[in-house]
Amino acid sequence: MGRTVLPFSRVLEQEVQEWRKFRRGLRKEDQQFLDRLFEEARLHVQAGVYASRPWPFETILISILIEHEKALVELRAKLKALDSSYSPPPSPSPVDGEGILK
Repeated sequence: MGRTVLPFSRVLEQEVQEWRKFRRGLRKEDQQFLDRLFEEARLHVQAGVYASRPWPFETILISILIEHEKALVELRAKLKALDSSYSPPPSPSPVDGEGILK
């Protein structure tokens, strides 16, 4: 009979475990970022199941990239909104009230 394919959520957990030593070598604040990356990958477990790729880490990376792309699009939209609502203060006039150059 054929091999049993592990659920993608289990494959993802195995990847997390395989990166455990790498995580330990990171600074504390960087460990949190790595954890967040794997959390982003967990958001796309269903797609990982459907993709059934031979190298699951590719699916994990693409899942993380999707979440980063969504964040970039959101930040660009916010920046554009801020930029369009911003009006710079009037520049000081080189001439004082009496018509004399400063």
